[in-house]
Amino acid sequence: MAFPLEAVPNFSEGRDQAVVDAIAEALGARAALLDVHGDADHNRSVFTLAGGERELVDALLAGVAAASERIDLRRHEGVHPCAGVADVLPIVAVRPEDAERARACALELARRIGAELELPVFVYGELARGRRLPELRRGGPAELARRMESGELKPDFGPATLDLRSGAVLVGARSPLIAFNVNLRGGLEVAREIAGVVREDGGGFAGLRALGLQLSEAGLVQVSMNIEDWQKSGLAEIVRRIELEAKRHGVEIAGTELVGLIPLGAAAEAEQAGLSFAPAQILELRLGSELGEDFEQ
Repeated sequence: MAFPLEAVPNFSEGRDQAVVDAIAEALGARAALLDVHGDADHNRSVFTLAGGERELVDALLAGVAAASERIDLRRHEGVHPCAGVADVLPIVAVRPEDAERARACALELARRIGAELELPVFVYGELARGRRLPELRRGGPAELARRMESGELKPDFGPATLDLRSGAVLVGARSPLIAFNVNLRGGLEVAREIAGVVREDGGGFAGLRALGLQLSEAGLVQVSMNIEDWQKSGLAEIVRRIELEAKRHGVEIAGTELVGLIPLGAAAEAEQAGLSFAPAQILELRLGSELGEDFEQ
């Protein structure tokens, strides 16, 4: 069999378990569903899928349809920024040599969502000359609708107007990243300051995107991170820096959280900071377990 691609769709629902289950059922009926991670404060669920190009496109189309039927973005509340009910759909090349397969798969997915589900689709990252997600999410769905109406932004696929009930879909292709959160017992400004210190555009780690967020239900604040290239910026060194910054501010680290799965090499590097991950959290091990192949190399 061809080496599988991965998809990590993020849907804007993390509180209504029936909705999350319906999306999971739609996805898992058509591709291997490896992981589901929901968060009530973010009001967001992250799914991890694996399969061939056709399996992933069919699964994601079904998942977006299920989300669009069940989620009303006009009533959505959550600390994580979003542009739509099916906020971001990245196709991931687990191996570098599969990058072109991932790009072609993502473009086919974007085309079919626009044509069949009639939702506006914006591509980002490698598919859009580096256009980044914050640029599209800025101001939320209402601002995105205004920018589309004014002609400032035009979707790459689908209708030129945005329905505020469903919003837009953001589709990309990328290599594996690590979504990792560090929770703190402190104020929101401290979390924002630490996020600003460690992220790339604040002079911190290369390829690191970070936000400081309030977790009201948990009674904590969070440094929420995406590590886009763990070989350049290892999780161990990032966590050590956050520990130093937390100590400097006099706040306690309440815990850490992996969202989705982590590449085997990144998990090994993270052990230097005392972080350990179960086999079920390791991407290559889960691929082998679910698909019956040895994907560790």
